[in-house]
Amino acid sequence: MRRQHGTGHTGANGERQGLRRTRAYAWTALLATGALALTACGSGGGDEEDPPAAGASASPRVSLPQLNGEKLEVAAVWTGPEQANFTKVLRGFEKRTGATVTFVPAQDPIVTFLGTKIAGGQPPDVALLPQVGALVSAVQNKWAQPVGPEARAELEKNYSQGWKRLGAVDGTQYGVYYKAANKSLVWYNAKAFEAAGVQPPKTWKDLIAAADTLSASGTPAVSVAGADGWTLTDWFENVYLSQAGPEKYDKLAKHEIKWTDDSVKQALTTLAELFGRKDYLAGGQSGALATEFPKSVTQTFTGGDRPAAAMVFEGDFVGVNIAQTEAKVGKDALVFPFPAVGSGKAPVVSGGDVAVALKASKGAQALLTFLASADAAEIQAREGGFISPNKSVDPAAYPNDIQRGIAKALIAAGDDFRFDMSDQAPAAFGGTPGAGEWKDLQDFLANPSDVAGTQAKLEADAAKAFGN
Repeated sequence: MRRQHGTGHTGANGERQGLRRTRAYAWTALLATGALALTACGSGGGDEEDPPAAGASASPRVSLPQLNGEKLEVAAVWTGPEQANFTKVLRGFEKRTGATVTFVPAQDPIVTFLGTKIAGGQPPDVALLPQVGALVSAVQNKWAQPVGPEARAELEKNYSQGWKRLGAVDGTQYGVYYKAANKSLVWYNAKAFEAAGVQPPKTWKDLIAAADTLSASGTPAVSVAGADGWTLTDWFENVYLSQAGPEKYDKLAKHEIKWTDDSVKQALTTLAELFGRKDYLAGGQSGALATEFPKSVTQTFTGGDRPAAAMVFEGDFVGVNIAQTEAKVGKDALVFPFPAVGSGKAPVVSGGDVAVALKASKGAQALLTFLASADAAEIQAREGGFISPNKSVDPAAYPNDIQRGIAKALIAAGDDFRFDMSDQAPAAFGGTPGAGEWKDLQDFLANPSDVAGTQAKLEADAAKAFGN
């Protein structure tokens, strides 16, 4: 999942007020006992890979109009398997309506990409935006169309209030959160752990001890996708949420406290315990900075019991990239919750992609209606590497127990989650490759001993982007 942000932070603050009321840790016990139960027993052989048949291919549950001859364009920043799997959803829409839908690959940041398309008189009909700020920016720029009655009816039926609120701006519903992410997961190579005699850690202290044991056994502990700055923001957010707590997290997300605050110093110092050890990282710091996200996953699950690294951190969507290897989720590739830091609770950070109509057309509204339905979500759920916030999705649609458990935990959590911090920030700070937080944390990965210098750069960039 790629993360871009809207340019206007003023409107985004309204959305963040709603986020303030959510609580951070509801998934933790659910993940430990349900979604991630396979980590303890290593079950999930061949039978785990085949979803139960019940309900996975149910009759259509949403009515769609006939759109014979209508042509639609849908833009998103998805690439590779993620794009291919979403295209299958679009093919399903075509079969149901008679429309022709073209996927348009968007560049980072997506708000800039859309602005160029709109200025040229060629906006896509629908765009999938990977953060709150981008939706707010689209509304402020008068690009977005309000959600129509049919799609609103699907939202009322299928979504919790928290996800509906994230798709609204100033009380008007503009977006449908089609895809969600639990971004507090660590995926590990079962053979590498077994060879080193390591168990999944529950605390940060245990994680560092495991990293030491793994590296001593000849396998670097962690594959870090340092070439993609958004992954580094996720590392920071999980450590910060667990260590500093949800109240500080909300304040830092809105820049109500400075990045020079002692809580940020503590989080960066904690991260440096891992990032500062060359032998812990696949390729060391320089290798990590040259590693893009897809490779960070695939190199963890190739090479038998001697992969490039034993673990890789990121969200449930890692499953898409594991599918590009011979490793099987639930058998070769297992997962545990991001460890608790210090005396804090294990963190739960969420992300998501919101669909918004950019044209006032019958086809665009019909596609929003489809994306708000369980019919659409179940098509992509069956492909793996996908979690839907739609509570009507049949768990049987997910391809294995790990995916099913993560999805069930998300739905059971209701409104109790913290949304990705960088996805709430202005684009200049939290969502632009080679700039702002992404670049500052890449510099930190290159030199993890420079905590004070990193804080100063983060604060200067945040103050400029937030205008305070």
